[in-house]
Amino acid sequence: MLSRAPATAAIAVVTGIAGAVLLLSDMVGYAAVYAGFIPARLGDGLPLLDQADLLPVWLTPFSATLVHASFLHLGFNLLMLGYTGASTERAVGWQAIGILYGIGAVAAVLAHWLLDPQSAVPMIGASGAISGIVGAYSVLFSRNRTRAIGPLSAQTVHILWLVAAWTAINMAIGFISAGTSMPVAGAAHVGGFIAGVALARPLVRWHWRGA
Repeated sequence: MLSRAPATAAIAVVTGIAGAVLLLSDMVGYAAVYAGFIPARLGDGLPLLDQADLLPVWLTPFSATLVHASFLHLGFNLLMLGYTGASTERAVGWQAIGILYGIGAVAAVLAHWLLDPQSAVPMIGASGAISGIVGAYSVLFSRNRTRAIGPLSAQTVHILWLVAAWTAINMAIGFISAGTSMPVAGAAHVGGFIAGVALARPLVRWHWRGA
């Protein structure tokens, strides 16, 4: 299936290799600080940390996608990417997958930052960026069984339900995992998903504009 989705396959290969190398070399802890997204760096900074030794903060929404806490974390993200990315790429084209992934990554870190801008805990993983693709996939391939409500069309209600359900699920997961050794950045998933939902149909129209 990924043979017909070159952009999805490329992202999966790069993410998989980078994640596996860091995990096997036991460098995840260092990479998380060096390349992960740290919300406090966008505010007053981290006075106890020499930021000159870190990757520029504007690159970290993308570099963080290459760092994973465990093989389970990495494998689940690659599974989600492969399942939703291949179908979405056939609908919107390989260039649009790159746009969805990149904007999803940025939207994810912004949502995470808004939730706790003073946090010094690095956010790592590709799930926020992948959520952008999941959001587009949900709009394009989920069955619409909703009805119009007042001035809201059935399509608008459907999208609102998708966002509400994804938000509820991920915020609940984030709350439950908050006290564990592997907390889930639920807000980041929501931010990426909303970006994907918003971009899905415009990207379809852009891809097929000459058809």
